[in-house]
Amino acid sequence: MQVTSKNKKVTKKKVTNQRDSKSKINLSSLKSGNRVDLPLLIVVLMLVALGLVMVLSASSPTALAESGKSYTYFRTQCIAACLGLFSMIVLSKINYNIYKHFYKLIYILSIAILFLVLLPVIGSDANGARRWINIGIGIQPSEITKIGLIIWVAGYYSDPKNKIQGFWKSCLKPLVAVGIPILILLIVQNHLSAGIIIGLVTVIMIIMSGCQLKYLVWLAGGVLGACAIAFPFVKDKLMSSFRSDRIMAWLDPWANTSGTSYQTVQGLYAIGSGGLFGVGLGESTQKYLYIPEAHNDFIFAILAEELGFVGCAIVLALFTVLIVRGVSIAINAKDSFGSLIAIGITALIAVQVILNIAVVTNTIPNTGISLPFLSYGGSSLVILLSAMGILMNISRTAKKI
Repeated sequence: MQVTSKNKKVTKKKVTNQRDSKSKINLSSLKSGNRVDLPLLIVVLMLVALGLVMVLSASSPTALAESGKSYTYFRTQCIAACLGLFSMIVLSKINYNIYKHFYKLIYILSIAILFLVLLPVIGSDANGARRWINIGIGIQPSEITKIGLIIWVAGYYSDPKNKIQGFWKSCLKPLVAVGIPILILLIVQNHLSAGIIIGLVTVIMIIMSGCQLKYLVWLAGGVLGACAIAFPFVKDKLMSSFRSDRIMAWLDPWANTSGTSYQTVQGLYAIGSGGLFGVGLGESTQKYLYIPEAHNDFIFAILAEELGFVGCAIVLALFTVLIVRGVSIAINAKDSFGSLIAIGITALIAVQVILNIAVVTNTIPNTGISLPFLSYGGSSLVILLSAMGILMNISRTAKKI
């Protein structure tokens, strides 16, 4: 009887210990699932805050000339920042795997939304291109398409039903699928820059999916061949007068400083005027209608003028931290779907930063690409912050970084 009672006590202790251990495991998993990626959050908040300050500084002369109020663009950007931060918080708490179940539908919607600009009621023109829809607020559908296609590519490569093998399924098929919205952007919206960004991000995701080297070589050959075949059909779009003028302005910006090269030259003047520490926040000269719409694609030039080389270095450092953090999240993600989404979002930021700064410094022809988080643009800011929310959710469930 004594032995039996002792066994009962031992059994009770074991059960109690097991319950305690289970509760500890559940508690620890709950904590890891709810953790906030502070480095990523801090960098994003710093970039948003700096962007608001620079939009206020760069846009005030233009806003004053257009409406008599210097805070017009700043107020709109603040509203977009608030909406974007709210969306970021919400999406950071939604399990990213839910998108995997609807990645095919997301692909269809990403293409369909591009045609909304053709609707006479909500489609609107800006700067000679029809790229916006107006539903009370202005939205650029291509910004939504970028994120939608990232989710589709991630879903395609992580779906076991696809049985990805061989050149067609591992390389060419996803490239053809992404090529459809790129052609739509070019033909319907005359939006080459968005197509370039989507194409580059897709290629990076294909490489990171583990595609074999020989397939990548075949892919490069296929892309060159496709470009050669498609060129006669899209030549008029690609070599339209304003694009050919931009190429000539890039090759020799000083040949026509009062014409096509005007914005580029004024941007270079702004960068050169900044020196080491800049002329001071809010003290830019070039923003006084010398650089057209200085708060948009050329905001980096105003930043360079006002904050100098040191300010530019800090901004580049912030973007570097953001990109490195995104890559780290992708490496430590718990599954291939999360890893590829993280790579796609990080690549989207990196590509836009590199191309924007290359344009402002006249390293490449002017392509009309905004600087993430800093350039004026409500829909771009909201979508980018929403993407950061998805990235944070992937970080929540990733291995300890």
